[in-house]
Amino acid sequence: MYLGVDIGTSEVKALLLDNRHQVIGSAGAALQVSRPHPGHSEQAPADWWHATQQALAQLRQDFPAAFAQVQGIGLSGQMHGAVLLDAHDQVLRPAILWNDTRSALECTEMMAECPELPTLAGSLAMPGFTAPKLRWVARHEPGVFQRVAKVLLPKDYVRLMLTGDYVSDLSDASGTLWLDVHRRAWSDKLLALSGLTSAQMPRLVEGSEAGGQLRAEVAHVLDLTPGIVVAGGAGDNAASAVGMGAVEAGQGFLSLGTSGVLFVVTPSYQPNAASATHAFCHALPHRWHQMSVMLSAASALQWVTGLLGQSSEGVLVAQAETLTLAQRAAAPLFLPYLGGERTPHNDAKVRGSFHGLGFDTDAARLGYSVMEGVTFGLKDGLAALNAAGSTVQQLSLVGGGSRSALWAQQLASALNVEVVTHGSSAVGGALGAARLAWLATGAPLSTVCRRPDVESTYRPAALEQDMLARRYTQFRALYPACSAFSA
Repeated sequence: MYLGVDIGTSEVKALLLDNRHQVIGSAGAALQVSRPHPGHSEQAPADWWHATQQALAQLRQDFPAAFAQVQGIGLSGQMHGAVLLDAHDQVLRPAILWNDTRSALECTEMMAECPELPTLAGSLAMPGFTAPKLRWVARHEPGVFQRVAKVLLPKDYVRLMLTGDYVSDLSDASGTLWLDVHRRAWSDKLLALSGLTSAQMPRLVEGSEAGGQLRAEVAHVLDLTPGIVVAGGAGDNAASAVGMGAVEAGQGFLSLGTSGVLFVVTPSYQPNAASATHAFCHALPHRWHQMSVMLSAASALQWVTGLLGQSSEGVLVAQAETLTLAQRAAAPLFLPYLGGERTPHNDAKVRGSFHGLGFDTDAARLGYSVMEGVTFGLKDGLAALNAAGSTVQQLSLVGGGSRSALWAQQLASALNVEVVTHGSSAVGGALGAARLAWLATGAPLSTVCRRPDVESTYRPAALEQDMLARRYTQFRALYPACSAFSA
């Protein structure tokens, strides 16, 4: 039995996987995001550990026999978050998260000081990444910065609680802007841009390798076996890829979580930062991937659901499903930039908007518009990946948004690819983490990284494609005006 733990932005998910690829059960514990100022996004690292213990306690209660047989733990997590520790492992300030946009100035400075940064790190400097956050802290909170002994990513803080070790994996470390992604090692040149050294970084391992052992005192609290392996793990997207069996060149997935991600495996390091894509290490040795990222995906649907006073996203989606194709064609257009955008615009200041509101605009139409706007943002991302040299014919759909057949079909039509869902789609990161734990015990890749059974298949629909193509042209024309207004 293998345990996967995914430290998300809105929830910690835990999953039990057996050696026959059966998901025995899963559990979750909610998290809250603090936004103390516009553009700021923070969480308390202690909340991740508390939520992890909650989720594991629920799994232990619901599946006691299976839980007792756990032989390895894998970790997946939201990327880019900055956990600052002093010399005694005390957290110095709330963690600054991936969707925090306060460090735009620092990004500009870093790019000017180190023009080779995109070639080394595989990405442009963007406010979501870890490095500019530390540069911001050095400027605005110098007392905190001077006490920083270690910087950890979110899942690696949970690892510290489990094992007592400072360790990260290469896929998650790729999102810091401190990693030489081609060499798969920390870069002194990139670290210097934040006033840091490799001594303040965790040790690096491949995601499928051992990244520590469970401490006896923690094992006693969690009711697990002391000394079991804790795998290197992965950033949430690389973990989802492992969970979906996307481990060979040309395989990929689409994630509709808090953020929206298009992920394609590449056989070598293929950076193309000009299109605002990311070239990162995969969670497995000798593999890399390209990724486009939009900052607001399923979170935009959650936002409009609350705004409209609906009881759940599912209720709002059900209303949107009642719209005819003609009604969808006349719905407002939505720019999904609620917290800025990465691919393809790299614009931290732009904000979202509805265009074309009328007296007939109701909850169903607004719900549909938000889903479509996210789809168009992902279509922008696919175009950027194509420009970077990636091609894909089929995408696995994961994340909370994968529960919507309407959304899955819309994505297939808009992106002109076959979209498939799997029964485990909503827990992709946790499933991948469990598989990495399995690999860390010595199991072969061919045994572990199988593709989950396909639950549903969605293919492009001609009439919907025509309608979406017309609206996408309008969508693309709106960004320049919106960007100018937000500048």
